[in-house]
Amino acid sequence: MHSKTYKIEGMTCGGCVASVKKQLQTASEINETHVQLDFPQAKLHFNRPIDIESLEALVKKAGNYSISEIPFSKENTIDQLPNKSISTYKPLLLIVSFIAAVSALAQFPFESFSTMLWMRHFMAGFFIAFAFFKLLNLKGFADSYKMYDIIAARWSAWGYIYPFVELTLGVLYLINLAPLATNISTAIILGVSSIGVIKSNLDKKKIRCACLGDVFNLPMSTVTIVEDLTMVGMAVFMLFSYQIL
Repeated sequence: MHSKTYKIEGMTCGGCVASVKKQLQTASEINETHVQLDFPQAKLHFNRPIDIESLEALVKKAGNYSISEIPFSKENTIDQLPNKSISTYKPLLLIVSFIAAVSALAQFPFESFSTMLWMRHFMAGFFIAFAFFKLLNLKGFADSYKMYDIIAARWSAWGYIYPFVELTLGVLYLINLAPLATNISTAIILGVSSIGVIKSNLDKKKIRCACLGDVFNLPMSTVTIVEDLTMVGMAVFMLFSYQIL
């Protein structure tokens, strides 16, 4: 018996999930069916092969729905994701460490080190670097991102827009243009993004983290939560600091 995860479009409520699941279960080739509304997909366990056309015909009987294969390289299954460990997150930790170090060295020879300036440079480097990795394979990022982000799951275009939003925020931090608007935008955008990350962790979903795009195969974990909330915290801190100053 083997399993495969499919993307399903058109489901909007629990009734949709029940209808799709009921139709899929009528196929003798399918041994077990798991359908979810959040980041709409179905994980099917087969006792013998069935083609996508037959699956499409089944979900069409349930209503105005469509089913499509998730390419194997993008499918976020338990078997494809590495175990959560320090070595697994080494690329992410190295990138963040390099950005932090360069942000500090930008103030050499440190005659009057400014924490605010370091944070601004760090956030600029963070957004620009992470946008770079996402843009290496924009579609790959978008496919992974909509698996857990609450906006991208319902509006797929957001996954294609988000890297450019990150890049814009990075440039704004770098040139220090409109700092109040930039920090407010960062707090809101990453705050909303954190909701899907936290929910996925609480639900113990085994899915890929899209923070570094499709370049590295990183499993979703508390590391991603810390990453997002740290940036939100920095933005809020800088926002209040600007207001005070």
